Amino acid sequence: MPSLHLNRTVASLATFLLFSLPAMAANPLQVKTDKGKVEGTFTTDKQVIAFKGIPFAAPPVGDLRWKPPMPAAKWKGVRSAANFGSHCVQSGSYPDMVFHDPGPSEDCLTLNVWTPANAKPDSHLPVMVWIYGGGFVTGGTSENRQDGQFLAHRNVVIVSMNYRLGIFGFFVHPELTAESPNHASGNYGLMDQAAALEWVKRNIAAFGGDPSNVTIFGESAGSFAVSTLMASPQTKDLISKAIGESGGAFYSGGLGYQPREVLEQRNVEFSQTAFGTSKLADLRKLSPDDLVKAAMAKTTPPPPRFGPDIDGYFLPDSVPNIYAAGKQAHVPLLAGWNADEVRSSVLFAKPPVTAETFTAQADKEFGDRAKDFLAVYPATTDAEALASAGDFASDRFIAFSTWRWIEAQIQTGNAPVYRYFFTLGNPGDKNHTAAMGAFHSDDIEYVFGTLDSRPGAVWRPEDRKLSDQIGQYWTNFARTGNPNGPDLPNWPTSTPADQYQVMHLDANPAPQPDTLRPRYLFLDEVWGKPKP
Repeated sequence: MPSLHLNRTVASLATFLLFSLPAMAANPLQVKTDKGKVEGTFTTDKQVIAFKGIPFAAPPVGDLRWKPPMPAAKWKGVRSAANFGSHCVQSGSYPDMVFHDPGPSEDCLTLNVWTPANAKPDSHLPVMVWIYGGGFVTGGTSENRQDGQFLAHRNVVIVSMNYRLGIFGFFVHPELTAESPNHASGNYGLMDQAAALEWVKRNIAAFGGDPSNVTIFGESAGSFAVSTLMASPQTKDLISKAIGESGGAFYSGGLGYQPREVLEQRNVEFSQTAFGTSKLADLRKLSPDDLVKAAMAKTTPPPPRFGPDIDGYFLPDSVPNIYAAGKQAHVPLLAGWNADEVRSSVLFAKPPVTAETFTAQADKEFGDRAKDFLAVYPATTDAEALASAGDFASDRFIAFSTWRWIEAQIQTGNAPVYRYFFTLGNPGDKNHTAAMGAFHSDDIEYVFGTLDSRPGAVWRPEDRKLSDQIGQYWTNFARTGNPNGPDLPNWPTSTPADQYQVMHLDANPAPQPDTLRPRYLFLDEVWGKPKP
């Protein structure tokens, strides 16, 4: 009898193990990618799983410096994805950029995924791929304000990637052009973004995402990148929808894309002056610190700014020309900018702006068009001149470039376009005063639902309400190509037929006809036409 009882016990245990093993093997924190398994971590409320620091390309170091991203190596076993990878080496910083990663490194090509905890490979959730800003010289994915977990609560999969910056991401050189099979150089940072999108196409289904429904979204230089990825023949077919926040690669006082041929000679001269050599083999042996020091040197003339170029491959033509020819991605677009992008630069200027000084500046800059300029930027009083000067500074900096992108997509895109104007002034915080209004980058925390990450801010009920509404608008758009949904103020498309309606994102969002159009049509006449 004891032996019979023992046999029954063993049989029961075997049955338990047989039916338990599949459940035990299905660890929700582990996902198999094309390079190996990764293990993420639950966020605090256990509703989202975060996978951080996943390599999507090989480290661009040594002979791979200034080359298109190469495939990442495979790994054995399970790789921890609990922590962010290093942010890319960069020249410059901003006080509100606080990274939570191991520090700067050339070995930085990693991405992060936030997915609902109940997502399965057959969930087919919308995917939103974030591209950070920073003028193509700074930025990283590990800032708290860009934490994707809160958007992921809205049943979407969020991805963010690091990409090479400054001299590491956008160096153009004749030897680089000669060694390239595409006879191109530069744009390595943009190619990193493209490689991340290719990774998403191959792997995101395993995280519950739909590789055929990918929305790219970004702010500032990230928004410039969105407009550029839509234009590139290498990436436009990887994009289902696009969101741009303050920026477009059409016109800007500081982020214009120049032809590769122009930049090659400039960079040879820079290298010779800064390092005593312009040979590519020697430049690849320099330390990252030496490169950063040269890129930030206080010299006369100053070092060149390293940003995207018209390389003939990734960008076969200028972005405006590509859109004018209708060769961009014909996908739904949601884009806009903030009411007070850089108004603070005028408000706090010394000496202060007056009607007299603003009018004189108009005469100097616009000559016989000064009267037309002052018709759309009036300056009949000092107060009016101060307001117009703030408007013009923001338009010159980034608003006009965004408008021109939106206009180009409306004219040639054959897909819905939704435009916004973020107007809710900030409440003040450690780095920004309330007088700055809706400043450049002010929208990021509202979009990601990360208001509490901003140090020193005391948020108002209208801030939290608007953040919730923006989160709904953005994720609805990612899901269907239309931002509208239940319990949200209606957001019409922006077309000539409906007076180019603009959604004003304020305490009480509402669409309004575009009253600023005469201003941008004037600027378009003097700044914005595609060049032959």
